[in-house]
Amino acid sequence: MNNYDSMVEDLKNMEKVAVALEVESFSIYFLGGSACILGRYTDRATRDFDFVDLGYSAKLGKVFRYLGDFDMLEYESTILAPTYKTRAKQLTEFKYLQIYVLAKEDIIVSKIIRMESKDIEDIALLIKQSDKNLILQIIEEVLQREDIYPSKREAFIEKLPYFKERYNV
Repeated sequence: MNNYDSMVEDLKNMEKVAVALEVESFSIYFLGGSACILGRYTDRATRDFDFVDLGYSAKLGKVFRYLGDFDMLEYESTILAPTYKTRAKQLTEFKYLQIYVLAKEDIIVSKIIRMESKDIEDIALLIKQSDKNLILQIIEEVLQREDIYPSKREAFIEKLPYFKERYNV
């Protein structure tokens, strides 16, 4: 079983648990390596799920634990444009939960803050199939956000020139 199939199986199990526990249907937006795999943007190996915290209730903890290793990221600590949801791609394999992966351009911008080797590899693959003008627009939207933690904003701004030069954006 490949990484994509394994991750989809974990999500289907989570969906079954949500139905069994009769929790209200909810949306979940994946980013990072898990979004790259679920969106079929890349096929690198990862087993953790990264998603945006949309203010989920504590009772969903029983549902999320079926993902295994996951990181629920606060919006304020994540480099995302306020419009990320409008570009996200919904996965049609799921009927009860609304499972989304971020657009390639949003994933690229979210990775600028770290620029570690796996991020650089992902960006190199994703940028070939991405709209550079949209990337610039997303960067501008991120820079306009006033709710990003100052340390995150500073790290993003620090890495931005390197990103723009390396990828000719």
